[in-house]
Amino acid sequence: MTENTIRPGRKLGLIAATALVMGNMIGSGVFLLPASLAPFGWNAVLGWIVTIAGTLVLAWVLAALTRAKPLAGDPAGFVSEAFGAVPAFLVSWIYWVSVWTGVVSIAVAAISYLSAFIPAIGATPMLPALSAIALVWTMTLINLRGVHAAGNFQIVTLALKLLPLVAVIAIAAVALASGEGEVRPFVLREINGTDLRGAAALTLFALLGFECASLAAARVENPQVNVPRATMWGTGLTGLLYLFVCSAIALMLPEAVAATSPAPFATFMEKYWNSGTATLVSLFAIVSCVGAVNGWVLMQGELPRNMAARGMLPRWFAATDANGTPVRGLVLSSIIATIFLLLNASRSMQGIYEFVLLLSTSAALWLYLACAVAAWRMKIARSFALIGAIYALWTLWGAGIEASGLSLILMAAGLPLYWWARREAT
Repeated sequence: MTENTIRPGRKLGLIAATALVMGNMIGSGVFLLPASLAPFGWNAVLGWIVTIAGTLVLAWVLAALTRAKPLAGDPAGFVSEAFGAVPAFLVSWIYWVSVWTGVVSIAVAAISYLSAFIPAIGATPMLPALSAIALVWTMTLINLRGVHAAGNFQIVTLALKLLPLVAVIAIAAVALASGEGEVRPFVLREINGTDLRGAAALTLFALLGFECASLAAARVENPQVNVPRATMWGTGLTGLLYLFVCSAIALMLPEAVAATSPAPFATFMEKYWNSGTATLVSLFAIVSCVGAVNGWVLMQGELPRNMAARGMLPRWFAATDANGTPVRGLVLSSIIATIFLLLNASRSMQGIYEFVLLLSTSAALWLYLACAVAAWRMKIARSFALIGAIYALWTLWGAGIEASGLSLILMAAGLPLYWWARREAT
């Protein structure tokens, strides 16, 4: 193992980079969101449209920055060029926190679905956390084989997780065309700012991950071309899938049924296709979560390596093996996730999931805001940058003062490591 910043080795092509973006975005959220969005009615549809539009604007800003500043490498480089090393470290550090907390939340969701097949998991203390830890380390071992192995695994799981999403769209179309299904009537007076903001806040978590190709630019072939394409294609396709799938389930099921269903996907397919599909949907949900964990584990290794290469973290984090795999960052991140799961093992699976979900979402928002403001300052896609900054601030407000305040505290907690890295450089 050597202290190289980027080792030669096989990199992600356009398809694999797009799969990384879509695979990281399509995780546990889409299988649970229809129940949460059902009470919002058509406000949820508008919420999806606002969130998708805002996310596409931010994705375009990242793509424009990648094209205009190819030597910057990733979002940390963009922020560093615009504001200096300390702000770049702060947003990179808190985003790393967002990544490994996201790994925890999605791993817990996967085990929650698995408990439908193995009820003893949910009934036995400590077993949910231990099972989630086992999943995290399984994905870590796959990523330790190299980025190519992780990329191939991501393509396979993405293909599998897309099947139930496409199935819901097809079933909804057939049901509406045959007259067997109907959509909740649109009532203009029900549209209001409060419900719209609430729905948009819920949908945001499902679209986190559009920045992954940019963050892993050093591991992508021809990044100046492939990163923008993967970012925009991955974000747009995922957004459209989410809009149609979640809207169909939330609006074609009775509100009381959709809102109280523990598995709205299964409820929808049982109503409009046939009974006995709950097991099949749970299986696909597990595959979806496992694929997302794999993609985020890849990111939790790349981030500290990139930060160390820029002198933001001690050189120890920059070490890679012969395949260019950041072994130390991968292992350390998984150890942190393991400790976090053990410390929260007394919570229920839902309790762990909700706790880290909010933190992960609010922490990621600081990176989005910083990149938008950096693009504005460097006069790159300024109209999109302004809209993206406003959207990021709006969603930070929607996340709540508790989550945003905690993310700021955690942001500052990383400064000792930054000072250590600066001392090494002198």
